[in-house]
Amino acid sequence: MFTGIVEELGEVVEIVDLGDAARLTVRGPLVTSDASQGDSIAVNGVCLTVVDTASGVFTADVMRETLARTSLGALEEGSPVNLERPVTLAARLGGHLVQGHVDGTGELLERVPGHHWEILRIELPPELSRYVVAKGSIAVDGVSLTVVEVRPKWFTVSLIPTTLDLTTLGAKQPGDPVNLEVDVVAKYVEKLLGAAPSDHHEEEHA
Repeated sequence: MFTGIVEELGEVVEIVDLGDAARLTVRGPLVTSDASQGDSIAVNGVCLTVVDTASGVFTADVMRETLARTSLGALEEGSPVNLERPVTLAARLGGHLVQGHVDGTGELLERVPGHHWEILRIELPPELSRYVVAKGSIAVDGVSLTVVEVRPKWFTVSLIPTTLDLTTLGAKQPGDPVNLEVDVVAKYVEKLLGAAPSDHHEEEHA
């Protein structure tokens, strides 16, 4: 479990094609400082398992389906990536509950600069629109953000200078893909509301 507070801006060192997967080597001195084999690290919001770590870099295997369903498939050697270690029970929940399970990808549609912040307009896949609400939370490339405005096909977020400087979102350009993870609480609420008590009663007597 993560919080969407990026700890470090890492860099892809190497990508090795394994046929049905890829081995990703990432430089991240901070997140690897206490990492060992089997630990989890979120890379652009995707929870990956550490295969090996040494000298400030770690490797992780990424399955072909993950490459196809997330923006990790578009990474190249030298690409910057957002990195976060799992949250501990003693840590502050600075963002929101982020699982590292990407729900879909969206395209950055527009950047609108302001005096003290920047507005990003991002494509919203139809299957995710019901989970996104104004003032609610969403993870974009693993960054916990507050939704400003929602429309059927897009939403906007406002980024402060710190977020622009310390995450990949500061350099993203229109047309670039981003990973999206909606608030898991919304999905649980939907499932609970969809199971009416009468439905259970009828099933018990069927």
